[in-house]
Amino acid sequence: MESYTEYVSIETRKRYEIVDITPRVEKFRETARLADGIILVSTMHITASIFVNDHESGLWEDIQTWLEKLAPAGLDYKHHHTGEDNADAHLKRMILGHQVIVPVTGSKLDLGTWERIHYGEFDGQRRKRVLLKAIGALETKAAR
Repeated sequence: MESYTEYVSIETRKRYEIVDITPRVEKFRETARLADGIILVSTMHITASIFVNDHESGLWEDIQTWLEKLAPAGLDYKHHHTGEDNADAHLKRMILGHQVIVPVTGSKLDLGTWERIHYGEFDGQRRKRVLLKAIGALETKAAR
């Protein structure tokens, strides 16, 4: 069993944004030469999320509307008394989670038909990092 780690940067243009990072994870899988195993995808920021779902703009709007109902912006959160204004972003991250494990089988991400890997940003407009860690069996030279 082998492992390979990479850190990638994501910079969003909006405070709240969802980005499909599936192609970036697949490129990482290829670079790592992972044939069979798992890839851990983890945001390294407490106001961002990683989740797997459909890449469909209406669903993305639904997710953002749902999160806003559960953790609305603009409330008088105790966290804001520290000089911050992003308590809702911390809560939204907790709801969607901070990491996923993606299976790899036959040198391909083993996702369902409509599944895509997404980065959810809730306090954006600056550069943030995502950890990618491949663990498993590498491709043989003959398989490449």
